[in-house]
Amino acid sequence: MIKAIIFDLDGTLLDTSLDIQFVLNTSLSKFSLPPVPLKKLYGMLGDGAYNLVDRAVPEDKKELVKQVYDDYVPAYAACDNSRTVLYDGEDEALMRLKRAGVKLCVLSNKPQTATSNVCAQKLGKYGFDIVIGQGRFPLKPDTAAVEYIMQTLGINRDECIITGDGEADYFTAKNAKIPCISVLWGFRTREKLLSFGADTFALNYTEYLQILQEKFLLKA
Repeated sequence: MIKAIIFDLDGTLLDTSLDIQFVLNTSLSKFSLPPVPLKKLYGMLGDGAYNLVDRAVPEDKKELVKQVYDDYVPAYAACDNSRTVLYDGEDEALMRLKRAGVKLCVLSNKPQTATSNVCAQKLGKYGFDIVIGQGRFPLKPDTAAVEYIMQTLGINRDECIITGDGEADYFTAKNAKIPCISVLWGFRTREKLLSFGADTFALNYTEYLQILQEKFLLKA
């Protein structure tokens, strides 16, 4: 029976894309670099802030990556997250999971300060048990943070699942030998996730709960 869920943040629990785009493009503009369109941004997310900035800076301007990064990180941490929203059906799903006694955790490749801030602002009512961003542990798909979560909560691998919208989440689950549910409301397509080996998909939060009930014995 499932006792804990480790959620990715961006593209899974929160649609942060508009805030990320706004802050990133503001930082890029300070160095006279071109803005990143939203559709292109989706494919850049998931591997941490440095990789995001590196992908956003044109190939002939790579000497500016660190400067843009140093501007972007504190700016995003201070962002008011006014453009960030939950996904359809998420509120009901998270409340149901809490009522069922499931431990809720966040594991993100977003820097820790930004992760903590946006979770407090947008997810505080759900009482997430553990919130981990970039800093203390290596980035996903490394499993060190997953091992820490399981040890802290006192749960086994067969009592835990990972939920995320990207390849980093799938490979983290695979490396940790934990089941993964890949969600299709985030920043990757089914086809992209299939190409990496993902095999369990949820189209929306209603379908996600159904999978938890049928496949992972979530209590009604």
